[in-house]
Amino acid sequence: MRGKRKSENKKSLSYDKQVSRRRRMIRHSPSEKKIIPTTSRPGEKQKRTKKVPPKPVTGWRLWLFRIVALTVIPALLFILLELGLRVVGYGFPVTATIKCRVNEMDAYGDNVRFGWRFFPRNIAKEFDPFIFPADKSDDTYRVFVLGASAAQGTPYSAFGLGRIQRVMLQEAYPGTNFEVITAATAAINSHVILEIAKDCARHEPDLFIVYLGNNEVVGPYGAGTVFAPLSPHLFLIRAGISAKATRLGQLLTNLLESIGPEKNTPKVWGGLEMFLEKQVRAGEARLETVYRHFETNLEDISRIARKSGAAIIVCTVGSNLKDSPPFASLHRSELTDAEKNTWDQIYQQGVTFETAGKYAEAMDRYLAATEIDECYADLQFRLGRCYWAMGEYTKARDRYIKAREMDTLRFRADNRINEIIRDVASDKSAEGVYLVDAVKAFEKNSPNEVPGDELFYEHVHLNFHGTYLLAKTIFEQIEKLLPERVRRQRNMEQPLLTEEQCAQRLAYNDLARHKIAYGVLNSHIKEPPFTNQLYHKQQVRRMEEELKVLKAGLTFEALKNTAAQYRWGIENEPSDWWLRWRYALLLSDKMGKHWAAAEQLRLLQQYFPNSYKTHTTLGIALAKLGDVDAAITEYLKAIRIKPTCAKTHYYLGLAYQAQGQLDKAVKYYLITFRLQPNFIEAYDSLGRVLFQQGKLAEAVQVLRKGLLYAPGDVVLHYNLGILLEKQGLTAKAIKELQAALRIDPNSVEIRRALKAFKEKQG
Repeated sequence: MRGKRKSENKKSLSYDKQVSRRRRMIRHSPSEKKIIPTTSRPGEKQKRTKKVPPKPVTGWRLWLFRIVALTVIPALLFILLELGLRVVGYGFPVTATIKCRVNEMDAYGDNVRFGWRFFPRNIAKEFDPFIFPADKSDDTYRVFVLGASAAQGTPYSAFGLGRIQRVMLQEAYPGTNFEVITAATAAINSHVILEIAKDCARHEPDLFIVYLGNNEVVGPYGAGTVFAPLSPHLFLIRAGISAKATRLGQLLTNLLESIGPEKNTPKVWGGLEMFLEKQVRAGEARLETVYRHFETNLEDISRIARKSGAAIIVCTVGSNLKDSPPFASLHRSELTDAEKNTWDQIYQQGVTFETAGKYAEAMDRYLAATEIDECYADLQFRLGRCYWAMGEYTKARDRYIKAREMDTLRFRADNRINEIIRDVASDKSAEGVYLVDAVKAFEKNSPNEVPGDELFYEHVHLNFHGTYLLAKTIFEQIEKLLPERVRRQRNMEQPLLTEEQCAQRLAYNDLARHKIAYGVLNSHIKEPPFTNQLYHKQQVRRMEEELKVLKAGLTFEALKNTAAQYRWGIENEPSDWWLRWRYALLLSDKMGKHWAAAEQLRLLQQYFPNSYKTHTTLGIALAKLGDVDAAITEYLKAIRIKPTCAKTHYYLGLAYQAQGQLDKAVKYYLITFRLQPNFIEAYDSLGRVLFQQGKLAEAVQVLRKGLLYAPGDVVLHYNLGILLEKQGLTAKAIKELQAALRIDPNSVEIRRALKAFKEKQG
């Protein structure tokens, strides 16, 4: 018992020491408020522990938490979503160039979907096909030409600035491989070209040539655009462009468009006519925003070029002053009704005198009108014409310039645009930035220093002579900045190629002249807003006469000589894809040699694996040969490359229709309408398919819809008449045939059908 008690006392003592030690630890603890629960003695009531709430996060820790919550977490979420969308293949590449394989070698080619960031997909313009090696060889001098349609070479870029420039350089320096890549396309401006420059700068450029400025007002984010609207804050525009470069941004854009597309966004490419309601007066505050954005963009393009190690040539931009009247005129906004009535009377008196050839009297009336309102662009242009007729060319030039400045449809670079170009590029050769004043070169080479039709097709697009002059002026500057390794290759025995020699090497022949003249007249001059220009009827008559002369010269013998010219050019320059392309079109369209055309097109497909055009055109040739299955295969390949090409969907519908697969034909015709609602041929083809299926009412409805877009289409009127008669609606059928006969009074087929319907009606 004693031993047991002794042992218990020992344990009790040991326990007291433990408690004492624990209490000392609590007293010396850094946090006195913190209570550590203890184990009570046996038989004692356990003490209740006091619960203390957790200490709130304050100070810098709180702000750190907020910053992480607002930035890091959304960023991680964005990255995860972006990666997920890319993994599943959503979206499209946004760079101007995309990687591809050509002849088992890595290369870069044009991205046909690049314009989707800036325009509705079905009307986005694209580059002409280009290709260049991913690995640049030591003997290569790489040039990128940047700009819009004038730089691209509209209306036929086979004879654009870059094409002539390369021929000149290659002939003068035969030991150097000049790669001249034209990364230009229609309807774009400096906001878009800045993104192109960023991409091109990744590909070891030696030189940039920049010819831009015509579309600053009407292009994306301009004051008179129908596309992305103007914002006074450039950083917001750039943020929006950057957002659309992400797959998530593309997803959000697509969702917004599917919910409710913008009412003012064009659904069909309508050329310059799309901008008729977007007039901008000279002096508006919006123009100052445009000029400010243009200057910043141009400076950034120059900085990007220099950072890449390349030189950059920036050109002023010319326009047709003498032979391209204003597209639209507006009076000054504060003009009263009484003043306007007086102005109209004086102006019409001047027009009467001018029409009679009494230019002094007309000029007197026009000057009197300027005292009331000088802002009307047409008035200034008429004054220019009168001064010119009287031999006062300096005064005429001043009035022509003023007419361009007052034009409220601003499709031409004005004085301020060219002043900005000069300010950005002048006296900066030490920094690798060079100025080519193309405007002065054009003036120097024009009658009385007033550029007109001798240089331009219409308002801004250069003809072959004008493009040669521009290329020659730029060439003189290029020679001054070429590195020594290239200069040593100069062929001193070969002077600069003449215009005729360049035309010969590029096969600028009568067939090309006819194609260009036909396109300019029918796709430009006969369409609004050209139809609103002064002296329009005289211009159309003159161009129609020129077109008749060119067409008369395209005999079969002349076409054979043209084919020989293409073969000669291809033998001397096998890499010139434009020559092979034009040769293929000649063989197929003019000479009926579809197999030979198909061979050329298959060779082109090896050069341009990213080109949908080679597949579509090859499909057309194969369909003409009767190989519809092979044609369908080519059309489907083209659609995979460019799913928004209405023309390809239309030809695919035709192919399925030829095979009797009418449901598939209907499917692709409907896609054609969705992409291009004014594709008239598709309405006629779909009407025929529906008729074959016995769906007469639907066929009639389709043809009527087509006539909404083309009320003057003789085929739609005729076929609609035939269908109405089959429905027993003879009276309505007769009306449609009468409408068709008014359009084509010489048609024997229409007259025969109309006579039969009238006899049936009794």
